[in-house]
This record gives sequence, structure tokens and C-alpha cells, in this order.
Amino acid sequence: MNDLNKDQIKELLPHREPMLLIDELKNIKKLFSATAIVNVKKDSFFVNGHFPGEPVMPGVLIVEAFGQAAAALTANGLDKATYDNKLVFLMTIEKARFRNPVIPDCTLELNIEAIRSHGRVWKYKGTAFVGEKKMADAQWSATIVDRK
Repeated sequence: MNDLNKDQIKELLPHREPMLLIDELKNIKKLFSATAIVNVKKDSFFVNGHFPGEPVMPGVLIVEAFGQAAAALTANGLDKATYDNKLVFLMTIEKARFRNPVIPDCTLELNIEAIRSHGRVWKYKGTAFVGEKKMADAQWSATIVDRK
């Protein structure tokens, strides 16, 4: 399956700047796995306040990026008519571990995998890397809901 750039991701997700965190989705295996790219920049919106002089990407934003990557993987794999007029909402976060701080001016790679699905509920796992260094990992569940 083809890689997705940011414009293509915007067609799948409702997120917009500054909250659209993923820049690319690649190595896509339909409804199973993918690698999301997050370009963590020196001018990212969180840099000035988290923490002044020593910026670190907040762990909650890493989890949000995991969720966005999973939503894009799922939306991209489903039939457009099935996903049309839907949103993906995060339900649970489990086993989230933050192993190393993510410092701006890096490329964060999120390797995500769909573990299982039951109706509109999906469970995923993911691991975040900068280069070969593991930065974080988590499991989470999400549900597909109708837009209002």
C-alpha cells in the first residue's frame, strides 16, 4: 500500500495544526501496521512552555501521536463508505512507558500495530524511536463513532 503524506493524512483525520502531529504514514500493512513519522521541530508549539530552555515533547503528545497514527491506519484501510462521516476516539491507554525524553529537532518514528478489533472498537500497540533508541511504548484502545 502507498505511503501517505501530510495532505493525505488530513483527508483521513479531522486534526489540524497545531494538533496534527504525524507528518507521514509509511510501511502500511492494511489494517495491521504502519510507521508514522513525527518531525519534532525547534518551533513546535510546546517548545516554549515545556520546558523553557530545555524543551521536551510531552508524553501526552507522544500518546496523541500514537492515537493519530492508529486512526490514520484504520481510516486508510477501511472502505471509504464505511469510514465516511466517522471519527476515532481514544478510549483507554495502557502500559504507557516513557523511556527517554524526546528533544526537538528529531524525527520520532512510531511503529504501530492493530492487535485486534471487535465491531467499532480497536486495540493497538506502539513503540516510539528516535534512530535506534526506544523513547516510549504503549497500548491503547479506540472506537469509531459517528460524527454529529
